Amino acid sequence: MKEDWSAVAEAVNARATELALKQRELAEKSGVSLAIVREIQQGRIQRRRNPRTLEALSIALDWHPQHLTAVLTGQNPPEADPTAAQVDNPVIPLLNTIIREIRGLRAQLGTLTNRLDDESRRKD
Repeated sequence: MKEDWSAVAEAVNARATELALKQRELAEKSGVSLAIVREIQQGRIQRRRNPRTLEALSIALDWHPQHLTAVLTGQNPPEADPTAAQVDNPVIPLLNTIIREIRGLRAQLGTLTNRLDDESRRKD
């Protein structure tokens, strides 16, 4: 499946402009780091991202949660559900950020553990 990160960048930029959202505001509203928001908006680093990142950005941009994933894969984005309740709890994006950070730390810890195990086996 071909991924079109430039289409994602265009969609995010157009919608952010439409909603008058600055990068920092989009990062705060979505719970996605400012660095990742920049990377996505600039289309500089085109790599696989956690699906929750695109989902969080879609929601922050008042789109259906799968909107940006559809754009990425060249599909028609689903319509947002106008009857869905908007959650204006500022704690939710912060919790999502913490969860992402913990997952990243867990992955790094796993990598370090594997390296230590390999080094230990070599010494034996």
